Amino acid sequence: MTKISKNRKEALAKFDKNAIYNLDEAIKIVKETTYTKFDASVDVNIRLGVDPRKANQMVRGTVTLPHGTGKTVRVLVLCTPEKEEEAKAAGADYYGLDEYITKIKGGWTDIDVVITMPNVMPKVGALGRILGPRGLMPNPKTGTVTMDIAKAVNDVKAGKIDFKVDKFGIIHSAVGKVSFNEEQLLDNSRELINTIIKLKPSSAKGTYVKSIYMSSTMGPGVQIEPKSVTLQ
Repeated sequence: MTKISKNRKEALAKFDKNAIYNLDEAIKIVKETTYTKFDASVDVNIRLGVDPRKANQMVRGTVTLPHGTGKTVRVLVLCTPEKEEEAKAAGADYYGLDEYITKIKGGWTDIDVVITMPNVMPKVGALGRILGPRGLMPNPKTGTVTMDIAKAVNDVKAGKIDFKVDKFGIIHSAVGKVSFNEEQLLDNSRELINTIIKLKPSSAKGTYVKSIYMSSTMGPGVQIEPKSVTLQ
């Protein structure tokens, strides 16, 4: 039997793990039950009533969190020389083309987001086997394949994230850090969840949002009542 740590016992004693809480209550519990020495991420897991194997029930999209993610996002822009200055001015951490394609082929993936241009996608496409499994492959649907490099970089740095339902019908996403105040976590969580609600596929039948859980890194999960997350 797995031994439960002292901190986890204390955390579990602070709430009823079988109860369902309103979003604001869940945020308070998550903040109170975090014992990590670092600034833990606050994550939301949403189980949807969709079949991801069917193309018309795939749920994916982007959302800009009002208060950002609290994480320093490392951005690589794969672009032609005339766009490098634009990428640099917008705050991209890395920019260029052939040298970075070579680095990635050599195993370098020390980045969080890759942005590129439509006319260089044939070159970038060759990196699919490396970038794809890591969730780094640029995609027009998420705004990471565009001629407006500056806007794409600014959006990402401001807290724009992309999400996608996994094969189990669950969307996992960070909505901030434990150091965020309750209002910031409330705003970010609502923005994410309500965006996902708006993306309900017309072909999805029955209950769309089956369950929502919130947790911090290494902390216990707290179930949230979906109806407490109202559209603003």
